Amino acid sequence: MKLAGKTIVITGVSSGIGGEVARLARFHGATVIGVDRNDAMLTLDGFIKLDLGDPAAIDAALSQFPARIDALVNAAGVPGTADKDLVARVNFLGLRHLTEAVIDRMPKGGSIVNFASILGAEWPKRVEDHKQLAATASFGEGHAWLATHPVPQETCYQYFKEALIVWTMTRSHTLFMERDIRMNSVAPGPVFTPILGDFVTMLGQERVQADAGKMKRPALADEIAGPVVFLCSDDARWVNGINLPIDGGLAAVYI
Repeated sequence: MKLAGKTIVITGVSSGIGGEVARLARFHGATVIGVDRNDAMLTLDGFIKLDLGDPAAIDAALSQFPARIDALVNAAGVPGTADKDLVARVNFLGLRHLTEAVIDRMPKGGSIVNFASILGAEWPKRVEDHKQLAATASFGEGHAWLATHPVPQETCYQYFKEALIVWTMTRSHTLFMERDIRMNSVAPGPVFTPILGDFVTMLGQERVQADAGKMKRPALADEIAGPVVFLCSDDARWVNGINLPIDGGLAAVYI
C-alpha cells in the first residue's frame, strides 16, 4: 500500500482503532489530519478538536480542514450505553454531515471509509426505514425523521450501524458514478479498545458469553487498521459500496 502524497482525515483519532489507523497511514506515507473531541495522544500532521454530534460545530470547523482530502476515515463513535439521541447524532447524523461537507474537497480516486459494526448485520430487516433516513437531506431533517420514527434505547447502537451500512451502499453509487469517489464501510467484531466494556454492558453477559464461544478472541485495534488503510489506497480503486467484515470470521458462524 502506497499512501505517499495523500492527505487522510481520520475522526475518532485520539484512541482505539482511529489511532491505529492514523499510525499505519503515516507509516505508509500519508499526511494525517486527526479529528476528535478529546486531545490527540499520538503524532499527527494536524489535529482538529471537534464534537461530531453538533452540526454547527462541524460547519464552524470546516475552515480548519485541508483544501484537498484524498481519504476520509469515519472512525469516531459512541457506544450504545450513551443516550440514544447522542448515538444518533454522532454515529450517523454527524458522520454524514461531515462527509457531505468535505466531498467537494476530494479529488477523483478519493476514498471514504465508514466504521459500521458486526452488530449492524441485520440491516435487511429494516432496510426500508434505513433508506428513508438515508434520503433525508440534512442533519436537521434526519433528526426530525427520527423524532417521528423513535428508536429504542436498548437497540440504538445496532440500529444506527445498520443505517450507516445502508447509507454507505446507497450513497456510494452516485459518488462513484458522478465523482469517481469510493465509499465503503467496515464491520469489526469485538475489539480490545477502551469502550469494549460498554459493549459487554450493552449486550448483556448471556450474548457476550455466547459469542465468546464462537470466536478466538476480540481483535486488537491494529488488526482492524490494515484493511481500513487498504480501502484508502489506490490498490482498492475498484472496491466500492461494500461492507467489509473484520471480525475473525464471527459473522460467518451465524449463517
